[in-house]
Amino acid sequence: MPIERAFGARLRALRRGQKLTQAELARRLGISASYLNLIEHNRRNVTADLLVKLASILPVDLKALSPADDARALAELLEVLGDPLFDNLDLVASEIRELASTHPSAVQAMLRLYDAYRQAHDAAQNLAARLSGDDAAGNVSAVRFPTDEVSDLIQRHLNYFSELERGAEDLARDAQLNDPDSTFANLAAYLQRTHGVTVRIEQTSAMMSALRRYDPASRVLSLSEVLRRGSRNFQLAHQACLLTQQAVLDRMADDPLLTTDEARSLCRVALANYFASAVLMPYDPFLEAARAERYDIELLGDRFRSSFEQVCHRLTTLRRPGAEGVPFHMVRIDIAGNISKRFSASGMPFARFTGVCPRWNVFEAFLTPGMIHTQLSQMPDGRAFFEIASTVRKHGGGYKAPRTQYAVGIGCAVEYAKDIVYADGLDLSSRDGFVPVGPSCRLCDRLDCEQRAFPPLLHPLQVNEQVRGVSFYAPLEK
Repeated sequence: MPIERAFGARLRALRRGQKLTQAELARRLGISASYLNLIEHNRRNVTADLLVKLASILPVDLKALSPADDARALAELLEVLGDPLFDNLDLVASEIRELASTHPSAVQAMLRLYDAYRQAHDAAQNLAARLSGDDAAGNVSAVRFPTDEVSDLIQRHLNYFSELERGAEDLARDAQLNDPDSTFANLAAYLQRTHGVTVRIEQTSAMMSALRRYDPASRVLSLSEVLRRGSRNFQLAHQACLLTQQAVLDRMADDPLLTTDEARSLCRVALANYFASAVLMPYDPFLEAARAERYDIELLGDRFRSSFEQVCHRLTTLRRPGAEGVPFHMVRIDIAGNISKRFSASGMPFARFTGVCPRWNVFEAFLTPGMIHTQLSQMPDGRAFFEIASTVRKHGGGYKAPRTQYAVGIGCAVEYAKDIVYADGLDLSSRDGFVPVGPSCRLCDRLDCEQRAFPPLLHPLQVNEQVRGVSFYAPLEK
């Protein structure tokens, strides 16, 4: 089966990175140098057999060659060019798309350059704040957030880690985790038996705001009394990962995408959370239940003793080749619009540098906390999605403890909606009821949107002082 034609530029960059000539690589592939030259200039497709040979010669990540990654790079490039810094340029959408498809390395260079610009800009603002006496603002770090680097790594792996899945299966078997009601007792017994770890439930005052604390010297794992049953199980499984999968975590965290110790540490935490979910919601039983119950998140949470957010996250990890679930995207957002968790296997583009679209039902969820909200949405390019959203609260314990609230959204391409219980009763065949949404105002061409906050990237701002449209940026009839 042929691979997309834009692969040629990436192949050329990989070859040059390994200091191979066209003739040398062609010889090792068993093809002519002229044929390889045609491939690198996107005049010939690459067959799957040839791609396998390439993967054995060059450090090529087959996941990184998917069309989804092309779309993601294009979305990020459009978002960068949406900065007012580029407003005076006559940008053409077709030229931007051509650049993203034929020169992926140049796109990555532009994204890195923009990251560096943002860092320098933030550093200058921080310095100005310090000179003006605003010490609090001057303490803001100017480096790229470790969370962004970890999100990029998870996205590159399509949120599926086979080694952690196998490790979770081994632990579940060794700890005899056959009954959800005995998970905590069996996990605690396993940790004591295999690692000499004693598990204790401590009062809030003794935990000093921590939910989990492990002391390697005494081999005591302390859990806060405020943790509910499912959360206690999750924290035990998380700690079991840190004790049993350290070599795997270190190897995965030793990735060029992660540029700081903080990012590598955060990566290990994220992967340990992945492992914990895999322990509590084993891949095959969970996938079977998800299909049988038509992805009923609440019912799956009850069955596997997991929270709404944990079930949503686990649904995004069902990407095992040959045993895949519905390809979901997921986002977690606070009431101010800050995204703290994002992943997309559905093709849904998430803004990285700018705000998100206020028409998403993930914001509507804050109006009626605890209720499930559904939405049929359509992007400016015509792609349609089915969305599910609800709020989740982080239980802190005690009357004076803060009640942290997020909204979690999960969705899929509309063609999968028929497999999901929440879509029952919705007309999936007509686009009349679909809500027009976009990644962000700068990347959306919907000029008639009453919630538009900024002008679109590819349309100049036109102002008529004598006429008021549905928004300040809406086109005005002459």
